[in-house]
Amino acid sequence: MTPRPPVPAPGPSEPVDAQPSTLQDTVASVTGPLADAMATKPLWRGWIHAAATPLAIAAGIVLIALAPTPGLKVASGIYALTGVLLFGVSAVYHRGNWSPGVRVVLKRLDHTNIMLVIAGSYTPLAWALLERGKAEMLLWIIWSGAIAGVLFRNLWVDAPRWLYVPIYVALGLGSVFYMPDFFAADLAAGILICVGGALYIAGAVFYGIKRPNFSLRVFGFHELFHAFTVAAFAAHFIAIVRAVLEPVGS
Repeated sequence: MTPRPPVPAPGPSEPVDAQPSTLQDTVASVTGPLADAMATKPLWRGWIHAAATPLAIAAGIVLIALAPTPGLKVASGIYALTGVLLFGVSAVYHRGNWSPGVRVVLKRLDHTNIMLVIAGSYTPLAWALLERGKAEMLLWIIWSGAIAGVLFRNLWVDAPRWLYVPIYVALGLGSVFYMPDFFAADLAAGILICVGGALYIAGAVFYGIKRPNFSLRVFGFHELFHAFTVAAFAAHFIAIVRAVLEPVGS
């Protein structure tokens, strides 16, 4: 019986890793463009808040000028300042390509400004529409919560979204027990407060779940969140104008 010739070992012309290499190339061809899209900022990133910044400045100036008393002028100024900080810092943070150190600082400021604008929005509303004792109590609660939130976000800048997003929502709901007083003082203003709050909460939910993404390259969940914050700010601005022009006891 003639022995069988030995089977030759795989040579350069017969690579043993041809199949894995092909699989890796296929995966890379699918995930590569997606990874590039996610790493690139959407075209609208930061522009919504950049456009809102000069509008917030102008609105703040008008509001302060219209406020009839020194106390309401101060309250209106606090509201205007927090709004300008929110939109201005956000625009700078999201439009620039910053070094890691600068990015961390801007991220801290950006996230803490959300706390401040919530408290800032309630300042003229409470001062104009609530009895003085109730106004002082609500502002003490809201500003204490805002300061605690600022400290939390600065001490734990990389906290998970599921932890710090509910803090924003809880702070915004801090006035829920005072809503009957707001409605009694000015029904339209009370409704606008609720509309603005609902818009803020909806935006926070989109931000927290990172959905929906209409386009990773143009307009994603983050841009939707920014759009909702501008709409909420506008609703509260109209409520504040009504409150400041016709405060309780005027």
